[in-house]
Amino acid sequence: MSSDALASAATVAKSIRKNGKNWHDNKKPFRPNGGLTSYAKRVEARKQQAAIKEHEKELRDEREADRQAHIQRIKERRAAKEEKERYEKMAEKMHRKRVERLKRREKRNKLLSS
Repeated sequence: MSSDALASAATVAKSIRKNGKNWHDNKKPFRPNGGLTSYAKRVEARKQQAAIKEHEKELRDEREADRQAHIQRIKERRAAKEEKERYEKMAEKMHRKRVERLKRREKRNKLLSS
């Protein structure tokens, strides 16, 4: 028998339980200090977690900035459309030259106030 055959036979025999309850997992020995890690490993793991969180935060901030820019473009487009409609309504009642003069005056006032 080769060593491969012995190893495979040992693994098969190990998985069969004596009492026949094969659906249960095999228990491992209780080792209360088994999960403890060294201070250096914990520090390294914390550094990695912090780096991951920082990267995720950057991605979230970038996505939020894109979203806010999109919202701002929509608001500006709507405001421009409303202003255009308002000037068209004024043009129906007034002369074209007067409407253009009012536009220029309002634009100057906007620049002064902002």
